[in-house]
Amino acid sequence: MVTDISRSLKAAVATGKVKFGLSETKKAMSTGAAKLVVVSENCPDDEIRSGETKVKVVVYPGDNLELGAACGKPFAVSSLVILDQGSSDILSAR
Repeated sequence: MVTDISRSLKAAVATGKVKFGLSETKKAMSTGAAKLVVVSENCPDDEIRSGETKVKVVVYPGDNLELGAACGKPFAVSSLVILDQGSSDILSAR
C-alpha cells in the first residue's frame, strides 16, 4: 500500500501540478483548486485531517520526512495538494 501511494505521488510530482506545505494546501482548498490532499501522520494541522472538507484527504502512512522522500524531495513535507494528477493514478488511489 505504501509503495503504491509512493509511486503515484512520485508520478504526480513529476508530471502533474503539486504544491507543498500547509499554506499552499489551505489556499488551494479554499479556492476549490485542490483535487486531493495528502498529509503525513504527524501533520501539525488537525483541521485538514478532521474530514470536514469537500476535498478528499489521504493520510500518508509515515511521518513528514517519509512523505518528503516519497515525493522525491530532500526536505520534510507535512502536507501537499494535487492540483493536476498528470500521468499518475493518484486520484483513484485509495
